[in-house]
Amino acid sequence: PPPPPRLNAHTFQQLFDADGRLVTESQLRKLVFRGGGVDPSIRKDVWKFLFGMYPYTSTTRERKALALEHHVRYKMMKHRWLALIPSSMKMRVDETDKELYEVALAYQQTSDACNLKGQEVDLSEERCEQIAFLELQAKVYADRQRINVHELHEAIRIIDKDVPRTERVLAYYQNEGVINLMVLRDILITFAAFHPDVSYAQGMNDLVSRFLEVLDSEVDAYWCCSFYFEKIASDFKEEGLIRKIRLEEELLKELDSELHAHLLRDNLNGLTFCHRWLFLGFQREFEHSEAICLFEILSSHHLELNSLEAEKARDLERMSRFQREEGEVRPEMPLANADYTFELFICAAILLEKREMLLQCTDEVQLIQFTNSLQGTLDLNIVLQRAEQAFFGYCNKSVVDCFKKLCTEQKKRSLFGLNLTDLFF
Repeated sequence: PPPPPRLNAHTFQQLFDADGRLVTESQLRKLVFRGGGVDPSIRKDVWKFLFGMYPYTSTTRERKALALEHHVRYKMMKHRWLALIPSSMKMRVDETDKELYEVALAYQQTSDACNLKGQEVDLSEERCEQIAFLELQAKVYADRQRINVHELHEAIRIIDKDVPRTERVLAYYQNEGVINLMVLRDILITFAAFHPDVSYAQGMNDLVSRFLEVLDSEVDAYWCCSFYFEKIASDFKEEGLIRKIRLEEELLKELDSELHAHLLRDNLNGLTFCHRWLFLGFQREFEHSEAICLFEILSSHHLELNSLEAEKARDLERMSRFQREEGEVRPEMPLANADYTFELFICAAILLEKREMLLQCTDEVQLIQFTNSLQGTLDLNIVLQRAEQAFFGYCNKSVVDCFKKLCTEQKKRSLFGLNLTDLFF
């Protein structure tokens, strides 16, 4: 059957009550997942809820106040690092990149932290008193944050190397849009300054670029990606990366032991080649618009092993097994590994889809060539179908394994009981 339509404006509006509260968070997440993403016309509005910029229970009036507060606070945060490191206004750009070099020079001469891209808040004179109060609060907050100038200098140095490498083939950065790279840089520096535990990690530029392109607002992109980064903070550290790769390896072993054994041979170095896929949310493996839809699907967290959907699937399999065993065996609901997030099933689906190609790879060079060959070629619908099959297959397998284990334990107990009886009678 054809997939259901993407979440559109009409359906989205029906989710709100008279005061503007989004009544059922789970329903929104389900619609995003089942529809295969969001209609581009409402993407900005949906993302502000999906990524935590607005609470689901907030009213229309509360969101207007929150938008103003976000605007003022971001402006003060940006003022703070500019005041600490005035030279940071100047981006280090290779002069051979003439287009960006000229834009960076012009931006440095004309930019003002007060002029923020995508300004959509009410800054009218009637709100002067309220804005002055918010500015005072925001300044106190910004001034209280400890910023290590040396570490921030280093972060800016890396940011200035990475920003020009952002996907400039995108229409958003073409022609006059190249100035958006400067906006992207400001967001990254602000985040690094006020999140010293994370600071800047290579690859963040591509993640923030996605938010900036969709929201087309410096302030909204900053807050949405900040909330998103807080959730995936461990992914920016080596131990988080290693843990995720190990989980993917364990999951692949559950789904295809032969492919798992092949890829974990010494000369192939396991699934480390999947790191970029997982870190960037498969940003480059699909056509650009499909990659954005997949990012929405993964961020909906509708289908996870601790979700109601997974519970239903396991319970159905459990009852089916129970009936087949004629009521003799009835284990409790099996505990699946909730660390196997749906993104890991997407990754596994790609590996399973390209199984034959992977089995032919005999060294790391061939694996790298394989991953590079996938860029922009994968079909989202095929991968999603395969991932869902793997997900529900794993749910069912966890039930089957539970039954097998219980049957084995009962046989052992029964055998042990008979031996004791033989001893005493």
